[in-house]
Amino acid sequence: MDIDTVINGNQKLAILLHGLEGSAQSQYILGTAYHLIHEGWDIAAFNFRSCSGEINRGPVLYHSGFTQDLNMTLQYFSKDYQNIAAVGFSLGGNVLMKYLGDGIYTIPSALKVAAGVSVPCDLAAGSKKIARPENYLYQKNFLLSLLKKMKKKHEQFPDLIAIKEAKRVKTLIDFDHAFTAPIHGFADAWDYYDKANSLQFLSHIKTPSLMINALDDSFLPKTSYPYEIAQSNPCLHLLTPKYGGHVGFTTKGSMVYWNEQKIGSFLNTHLK
Repeated sequence: MDIDTVINGNQKLAILLHGLEGSAQSQYILGTAYHLIHEGWDIAAFNFRSCSGEINRGPVLYHSGFTQDLNMTLQYFSKDYQNIAAVGFSLGGNVLMKYLGDGIYTIPSALKVAAGVSVPCDLAAGSKKIARPENYLYQKNFLLSLLKKMKKKHEQFPDLIAIKEAKRVKTLIDFDHAFTAPIHGFADAWDYYDKANSLQFLSHIKTPSLMINALDDSFLPKTSYPYEIAQSNPCLHLLTPKYGGHVGFTTKGSMVYWNEQKIGSFLNTHLK
């Protein structure tokens, strides 16, 4: 696991988590980091295993519910920072929200506030929606990247990775059946979605958390807009703007996107 940092000696740190097959160099990570640096934050931009430009050495990669590395990162940085925020995008948003609510780990007291953008909190319904024709190019690009990594994993662990299954993979659901589930100890893709989705844990979140899911996000099903849960949990703040797509909240004439402004304001307000 690699973490890219910007350490300027500030008293607060923002940990940023990217989406599926993204990295710390993804545009939305760089944009958010740029804004938060100017708001007085140090940055630790997370690269999920295998996403920093080199394949990781262990058999396990990452998935939508893989909170182990996030917890380890928080434990590491909480030694030096008493005020930490975490911001997750897409898959990283689901990882973050699950971590905050599932109760598996003791959340460090230094983690004061969190935000998730374009969070696919219902993984099963979301995977079905990504498989729809209008998302064909997105799904194809995800699969090209993921299957390339599976070939490298097969070279590392030929007895663990059944690369012959790659021929049957046409959708992300197929990929999760063939690779994500067996590598990470799930029975199948549906078992993985059932255990890794953050929707079931949102009501348990006790850390002030912002979720921004645009209504025109082509990846998100209706169940990824948890209005009732947000209304009943005072720690969960849900914003559902009409436009923004999937992590695409551009702002004409400004280097700072709308979602970045909202994130910065939310983090700073709750630290105060």
